[in-house]
Amino acid sequence: MIRLHRKFPLLLLGLALGGNCIGSQSADADLHDQGRAIYNYRCYFCHGYSGNAKTLSSQYLDPAPRDFSRSDPDSLSRDDMIASVTSGKPGTAMHGFSRVLSEREIELVVDFVRTEFMHEQRPNTRYHTAANGWPGHDRYQHAYPFATGTKPLDTPWQNLNRLEIRGKQLFLSSCITCHDGAMAGSTGEIWRKQSVSYPRNNFSYSEIDAVSSASVYASHDIPPRIERLSAQARAGKKLWQRNCAFCHAADGTGENWIGSFLEHKPRNLTTTSFMGSMSRTRLRQRIRDGLPDTSMPAWKYVLGDAEIEQIVSYIDEAFHPLAPK
Repeated sequence: MIRLHRKFPLLLLGLALGGNCIGSQSADADLHDQGRAIYNYRCYFCHGYSGNAKTLSSQYLDPAPRDFSRSDPDSLSRDDMIASVTSGKPGTAMHGFSRVLSEREIELVVDFVRTEFMHEQRPNTRYHTAANGWPGHDRYQHAYPFATGTKPLDTPWQNLNRLEIRGKQLFLSSCITCHDGAMAGSTGEIWRKQSVSYPRNNFSYSEIDAVSSASVYASHDIPPRIERLSAQARAGKKLWQRNCAFCHAADGTGENWIGSFLEHKPRNLTTTSFMGSMSRTRLRQRIRDGLPDTSMPAWKYVLGDAEIEQIVSYIDEAFHPLAPK
């Protein structure tokens, strides 16, 4: 008696229905990878390569980007996700993508997120691969505990063994630019948050100055030097660095590394072409209420009226004079 494999009847059923199981699986994988490509280009810098929102941007955004790895697919429906990607979510940094993605592309990226992160809990694409410009990344292995948070970065040097000392030195010299959310054992603010730009290897936005060999975005991470700022503007400068420079750049141009990804691009607050017609009242309203269909969120949920006024004063004195009304 010949025993059939238990999957054999399913294959017969597929053939009887005129389907091709292998071809169907291949087509599904292709659609999944199309969704992956969209996610890795449009979504990773807020939601993370693994969908868990463990990103630098999540430290600046309130509310934080959604952690898909902890999202119940039964509670968060596919239709709701498609609506969010299409039209955005008011009161958050999640803006609508209907102007840059087709309806089919939105469906593909939503299906990818639901399958990859919510149902199957996969890690998606590992960023530090040779294909992404990181050959031989294992040479940084001693720094991994500090980058992943399994070893507190503020552990005293005398409490580290030889390999841990090497790893901490490597982390501080090579890794901290991107992994500056390292875990600390003590409470209090260890690292000051600020906008940081760096080139992405093997990517079209990775433009390097041929003379200095530095990222062309790095100069925009330096705030302008103003001889005299009012007390109101000085307070606004601190708020700007903590909340606004991530997208608009420290110098207000919006030409930093993160700004290059956003659509629509962050406003250049130093140009007369835009700021020439901008008043304090209009700017105050835009900061407070945000701009629909853009990545500009409503800051009234994060900042008070007095803090928004301080930011307006800093923009007025540091970047471009504003009309009083």
